[in-house]
Amino acid sequence: MYSRQQKELNRLQTKVSKGSMSRREFLSRVSAMGLGAMAPGLYMQSAMAAPKQGGRFRQGVTGGATSDVLDPGQILDHYMLNVQFGQLRNNLTEVAPSGELVPELAESWEGSNGAKTWNFKVRQGVEFHNGKSLTSEDVVDSLNHHLGEDSKSAAKGQLGAVTSVKADGKYGVVVELSGGDADFPFILTDYHILICPSNGDGTVDWQSGTGTGGFSLVEHEPGVRTLTKANPNYWKPNRRFFDEVETLQIADSSARENALRTGELDAMNNVAPKTADLLKRQPGIVVDVTKGNKQVTLPMLTNVAPFDNNDVRTAMKYIIDREQWLQVVARGYGELGNDNPIGPANVYRATTDELPQRGYDPDKAKYHLKKAGFDSLNVKFHAAETGFGGSIDAGQMMAETARPAGINVEVVREPDDGYWSNVWMKKPFSACYWSGRPTENMMFSTVYWGEAAWNDTYWKNAQFDDLLLKGRVETDPTKRRAIYVEMQQIVHNDGATVLPLFLQDIFAINDKVRHPDVIGGNWELDGCKAAERWWFA
Repeated sequence: MYSRQQKELNRLQTKVSKGSMSRREFLSRVSAMGLGAMAPGLYMQSAMAAPKQGGRFRQGVTGGATSDVLDPGQILDHYMLNVQFGQLRNNLTEVAPSGELVPELAESWEGSNGAKTWNFKVRQGVEFHNGKSLTSEDVVDSLNHHLGEDSKSAAKGQLGAVTSVKADGKYGVVVELSGGDADFPFILTDYHILICPSNGDGTVDWQSGTGTGGFSLVEHEPGVRTLTKANPNYWKPNRRFFDEVETLQIADSSARENALRTGELDAMNNVAPKTADLLKRQPGIVVDVTKGNKQVTLPMLTNVAPFDNNDVRTAMKYIIDREQWLQVVARGYGELGNDNPIGPANVYRATTDELPQRGYDPDKAKYHLKKAGFDSLNVKFHAAETGFGGSIDAGQMMAETARPAGINVEVVREPDDGYWSNVWMKKPFSACYWSGRPTENMMFSTVYWGEAAWNDTYWKNAQFDDLLLKGRVETDPTKRRAIYVEMQQIVHNDGATVLPLFLQDIFAINDKVRHPDVIGGNWELDGCKAAERWWFA
């Protein structure tokens, strides 16, 4: 069968499996392709794969903490991201599994005035879990929740250019920016910028967990377990197939795998690379991977010595054997990082000619250490599996490869619970990971902008911040690329983040779980939307 014909057939079969094409139309279209004799069998094959309603989906995920709250602006890790972003609530815009920007609660949008003014049309006929109809007031108050001097939202940096958010009738919203931003609709896909019901006084009700998502909240024990039930009035067609979703916080990868093996779970995130191949051989279990911008990072706090000195930071970047980490920590499920957060899924990633790969070089590390005034250096590396899987082993390897440079690394094992509150952004040198962002502007604005709430090294570089603003307003692709490449070079040379690896997301499901052929790689478990996109056979 010709590849073009096969591609069209696959498209038609997918539509049947999702319930968006009738038997009559399928048979007619396939017959027109000259495959009339095969059409009935092909239809049956497609129909058998159609999503079915029902069942309780049990997923074991990482990143929960007893300090978790239902405020979307305070989402710290994948547990609450999965619960809020993937089950309870929706954004104005969404990143589809293909990576494209698509409408969610905003039916459409249009930029004007050099991308400084954005008009959004709010979807009509959408209800919150409490029966309240979605209007522009809910959207305005939800966006304003992240703005203002007193805001503690992690999205404050990304929305830093917003000067006003106003309703334009019952279903229109106008957002004004201080400067043009061609990527602004992409920013609204961020998992913090979820739409909550307005209280009618300019604030929103985030405390109840009420949203417009495919599932409503039944039980929630922070850092332990969350139970949600299907929203019978969910507005998205061909979504939300499970009756219930039970989300369990299981920090230990072995415990998650055992629960999957014994039938206590239907799905798990963060399969440990060192056990992935063994788990693949387990009957009744399917292991799969998605590629994206997930990255291992080692942030160094620049507001304390010795990491306030760039030569010390540069020395630390040379003491890691990245090839060893790729093979031992990631077991080949990833690629080398180059102390630059712009990953393989981004458009304007610097080439190796523009940014040569940094490798293990203890002599260069010693040179920079001496330049900083040190003959030797003692540092503590604070880590936990929550930081990134295998971080303790990685720390031990770093300790070995750092010795020839005169750097003594002490690995401190921290508790998983409370890691993001007590260790990250508080200890001078620690383990961390990021899932990356769909655009360069989003990644830089979230983590590397000097005023970002999640600038987890407190690094500030005036030239970098100036380029960030220029990149937002530049619409010429060639000029925009030049800006973002220069920013990557600045982060690589002056930044305070060691970024040794980009990782593939490894997840596992039992063989009763089904999902679309194309799944999202922007976050774990199909963009953290497995609850609304997957189903049972």
